[in-house]
Amino acid sequence: MNNAQSLYTKMESQRFSFLERARDCSRLTLPTVIPDEGHGPTQKFPTPFQGVGARGVNNLASSLLLSLLPPNAPFFRLVLDEQALRQVEGIPEVKTEIERSLSDIEKAVMKEVETNNVRVSLFEALKHLIISGNCLMHFPTDGGVRVFPLSRYVVNRDPMGNTLKIVTKECVSPEALPEEVQAAVGAMNTNTDGSVDLYTCIKKRLDSKWEVFQEVGGSELPGSRGTFAEDKLPYLPLRMYKVEGENYGRSYVEQYLGDLRSLEGLTQAIVEGAAAASKILFMVSPNGTTRARTLAKSANGSIVEGSAADVTVLQSQKSADLSIAASTAQTITDRLAYAFLLTEGTIRQAERVTAEEVRLVTQSIERQLGGAFSLLSQELQLPLVNRMMDRLQKKKKLPKLPKKYIQPAIITGIEALARGSDLNRLDFFLQGMAQTVGPDAIAQYVNLSEYIKRRATALGIDTQGLIKTEEELMAEMQQAQQDAVVQQYGGQVMDIASKQFGDAQKIDADMAKEMVKNG
Repeated sequence: MNNAQSLYTKMESQRFSFLERARDCSRLTLPTVIPDEGHGPTQKFPTPFQGVGARGVNNLASSLLLSLLPPNAPFFRLVLDEQALRQVEGIPEVKTEIERSLSDIEKAVMKEVETNNVRVSLFEALKHLIISGNCLMHFPTDGGVRVFPLSRYVVNRDPMGNTLKIVTKECVSPEALPEEVQAAVGAMNTNTDGSVDLYTCIKKRLDSKWEVFQEVGGSELPGSRGTFAEDKLPYLPLRMYKVEGENYGRSYVEQYLGDLRSLEGLTQAIVEGAAAASKILFMVSPNGTTRARTLAKSANGSIVEGSAADVTVLQSQKSADLSIAASTAQTITDRLAYAFLLTEGTIRQAERVTAEEVRLVTQSIERQLGGAFSLLSQELQLPLVNRMMDRLQKKKKLPKLPKKYIQPAIITGIEALARGSDLNRLDFFLQGMAQTVGPDAIAQYVNLSEYIKRRATALGIDTQGLIKTEEELMAEMQQAQQDAVVQQYGGQVMDIASKQFGDAQKIDADMAKEMVKNG
């Protein structure tokens, strides 16, 4: 089946149950993420009675974004493999130049990330992952990153979870299409708003390359067909939780859908019950002497004829029931607050957030999300770096790097946790040695230079130009020894030099006199 539209229709049936669950999760959290089928731009979105779901999703997405893409800090580093590192280890000048070049490339990639609002798109993608469990990120050659919701694409995977086919569906204006196809599109069936359905088909070939083409109305767009290398595909399908044998992922909200539904029902009952209880109604006995019209027209403090026994106030007598409902709702709210990290210490709203704050948030995420964060750090961060580098290479802003020797390494997220653990173990080791064998033994057996390098690496600090090299330390040590010798024996050396200089002058004068005497 080569037709993109037919392929999309066939694969759509496999997505139905996942899309319905995603819409259920969206209704109770952020209804704008996955709208109901047939929702138009002029229609209003439903508003949940409780705001815990929306607040939890936004908080969790912000925490994930802070850990995966920290502000004002690189989230990756280009490193040499062991073979290349051994070749340049004995040549400090070459090693320094390579490290400087790699650092410049890292800065260029981070500039591309910041200037193209990748952070905003990533935040949107994280909300889709939390609510629906799936999203598709598109990295075009120019501009920012696009995010496709689950309702706009279908995907097929092999038993190992590797992507085989992707088909996207977009509603675009005919004016946005190439001029050579606009005339043909005019004769096609369009949507009610005048737009047409644009299908993009991505298939993996037997040679592991990706083939991409676009169709409108069953006709392929001229110039839309192209191929990409296996790791250069600008489309990245993401999953929150993967289940064996399923083409789509499961969401984080789906795990707590029961609590959200219960809280929604209880909150609605409490709100409506409180509104009914707060309504004040005076009831007048029809057989009494007091007239309802008289009471209604009387001003405050007026004197009227009647009997107080004829007038009563309607009360719901449901305060006990509302109290039980409020207590149950609070219990559910506490569970959801823990699940969505609402009880954790919040990050300061500042331009510069400390590494320790980021590490604590990362620890909370990894502890409570049960490995989902680790999956995102591997399936999102590394492909993001590769796509950004590929985009810059196509723009001739970056040289092509030999993948055999240079690879990107993630230095944030779960990897940052590992480095933090290494730092704690390193400090604990030195503290134990100091307590056991004393500081003198540390100075004797521990390589201070290597300790400084490992500690800087654990903290994610670039040591280029910061830590002195072995050659610089040796030169400084020799200079210090010379200065000490001069300071200690400086007077004696000057006296000896002056005496030798005076003797030399006397000898020269005697030789001159002898030469004059001998004619």
